[in-house]
Amino acid sequence: MGEEPHVWAAVLAHLRGSHPSMCRRWFDDIEPLGLAGGTLRLLVREPVQLRYLQQRCQKEFTDAVQSVLKLLVAVRFVGERETQPAVTDASGANGHNGHGSGDTVRLEDDMLLSPDHSFENFVVGPENRLAHAGALAVAGKPAWAYNPFFVHGGVGLGKTHLLQAICQAAIRKNPSIRIYYTSCNGFMTQFHDSVQEGQMNSFRHRFRDLDMLLIDDIHDLSRRDRSQEEFFHTFNTLTQSGKQVVLSSDAAPNEIPDLEERLTSRFNCGLVAQMGKPCFETRVAILKSKAALRNVEMPDDVASYIAAKIDTNIRELEGAITKMQGLAALNGTSLTMDLAKSAIGVESAVSGTPLPTIQDIVDTVTAYYSVRLSDLLSKRRHKSIALPRQICMWLARRHTRYSLQEIGGYFGGRDHTTVMHAVSAVNNKRTKDMTIDQDVSTLEQRLLTVTRLN
Repeated sequence: MGEEPHVWAAVLAHLRGSHPSMCRRWFDDIEPLGLAGGTLRLLVREPVQLRYLQQRCQKEFTDAVQSVLKLLVAVRFVGERETQPAVTDASGANGHNGHGSGDTVRLEDDMLLSPDHSFENFVVGPENRLAHAGALAVAGKPAWAYNPFFVHGGVGLGKTHLLQAICQAAIRKNPSIRIYYTSCNGFMTQFHDSVQEGQMNSFRHRFRDLDMLLIDDIHDLSRRDRSQEEFFHTFNTLTQSGKQVVLSSDAAPNEIPDLEERLTSRFNCGLVAQMGKPCFETRVAILKSKAALRNVEMPDDVASYIAAKIDTNIRELEGAITKMQGLAALNGTSLTMDLAKSAIGVESAVSGTPLPTIQDIVDTVTAYYSVRLSDLLSKRRHKSIALPRQICMWLARRHTRYSLQEIGGYFGGRDHTTVMHAVSAVNNKRTKDMTIDQDVSTLEQRLLTVTRLN
């Protein structure tokens, strides 16, 4: 196949037609090495891209290759080390030409990074400039300037992107760096499994024998006393040894409910950077960047239209691109204004009014009931707190496009069943209590006013 580039071009074209939302611009850098023994080897030079393709795209590439070649063949993604001849050094040990063991990229089996989440693909705006600068500094010189580095902000604003960008930049600079990225739930699950299986030494080795540890959604430690205790000692071991710790959260350290004071204090001792909702100009730039990453041309007027309609978060912008790309592939057209209106016009602006954000809802409800955000995120169940919290969830479910899980995650890491219960409870209370019914109606009107002013 290496001698027939048009065949490989046909494979890529098949992928773009059958799986448009999966395809990326960097797929063009994949190099077919040839077909032998019923297997097509594909060279992928970037380790993060290699791991991603192996774990997420194997079936799709195999189907595309078989469809184009009309042969029952397997596909195997390989890195550069697998394509180099083995050599014998002076001591008689086998190695790889030009690459000692220190050049080997060390990625944990369960550590899957998205190639999309790199610094090159991160759009900088006034609402994330400090967080971006801090991330660059940490990736360039771990544990030198900001340790820990704590980034916080609402759902879908790019926190995960920044953490994974740090990982990829650090790996590119130092392939042998001992680095581990996981979610807080991943940390807690491994901790509980290790306790039950009597494997705590192995667990602590995995999380403490590192140069850099990155934990996403650290707010999930809320109310988890044993996990907080274990993470406290893990944190101390790493930072006292001069190793980098990077954390992300939906809330600032002081606003994470039921978090031990000693952890709050340590999280605050480094750089704490907030990520806000992207402004209109940043949203336009994000849309253009993410479309280009998918090898899709998005006209300026289309990007401006979508940015004006969707002001919630980056995840919603990506969803709009995916929907438009699917419609374009189905209809055999490019991304036009008519397509944009068809894809998002009705659902995002039925009345011509932009949708509120969860933060808009929280601000409106906390002001109306004179409660604090930290109260809503806490586990307190007093009626004076529980009712405003339930109404927040009801409003978020009714007036935003967030999923039940995303809404629950915003309110102290609650699960989707809690949100469902809140929605049901508010509906029942509105039918039985005229005061609550009037409160909800008033809040809806205030929320409508806020979104119009924004």
